[in-house]
Amino acid sequence: MFVHPQFDPIAISLGPLAVRWYGLMYLIGFALIWWFGRRRIKANPQGVWTFKDLDDVMFFGILGTILGGRLGYVLFYKFGDYLAVPWKIFYVWEGGMSFHGGFLGVVLALWWFAKSRKQDWLAITDFIAPLVPLGLAAGRIGNFINAELWGRPAEVPWAMVFPNVDRLARHPSQLYEFALEGVVLFAILWWFSAKPRPRGAVSALFLIGYGVFRFAVEFTREPDDYLGLLAMGLSMGQWLSLPMIVAGIAMLAWAWRAPAGKRA
Repeated sequence: MFVHPQFDPIAISLGPLAVRWYGLMYLIGFALIWWFGRRRIKANPQGVWTFKDLDDVMFFGILGTILGGRLGYVLFYKFGDYLAVPWKIFYVWEGGMSFHGGFLGVVLALWWFAKSRKQDWLAITDFIAPLVPLGLAAGRIGNFINAELWGRPAEVPWAMVFPNVDRLARHPSQLYEFALEGVVLFAILWWFSAKPRPRGAVSALFLIGYGVFRFAVEFTREPDDYLGLLAMGLSMGQWLSLPMIVAGIAMLAWAWRAPAGKRA
């Protein structure tokens, strides 16, 4: 059994300015996405993507992640609380981001980017999808540093006590999500996208992979105390992941049945 180190949430203090680990992890995630995105472009010099395209799409993606992630958390998890104190919606330094909200925000941002450039939306999402798990991995490390989103009580040898919660040994579910939604999903998508695939197939595999991994990990993650378990004993995270899995399977079937001329 281990004990969570109870890290100081502030990474760097510069006078009145405090840089928190949570925000720093987001910056690291975006930096990793940018760096590996450039590697993808270099690996395919004959492709249509340029470094400028990557910089531009990163702006839209970051905007979609932050706005969508925050609004998703407000709407999916704590709507009543923020309705009573609406100005706290802007207190992002206190944490409170929803992946599913951020995902929808990024989808809409990339759709707008594609429309404004008159480019193929699925071609853009296929390029970005393998990079997203890098940001997810950084975000989960941020959750672990903050000792938030802890797991359910457990008896496994690597169980961890979170002193800010109680004295029970729990699953370090943040690290499970870091490993599955971050490292493993990145490896799968990076390998899968290394060869030409049908248009939309890479995006579909991301939907399936994330949905399955998140659904599985939720069985070890403590449900939010203000929500608990919902219908059929499933958590909010599981109910939000199910549509992703279904949509991914349908999209993958559509992609592989597309005429050869529509394949990337």
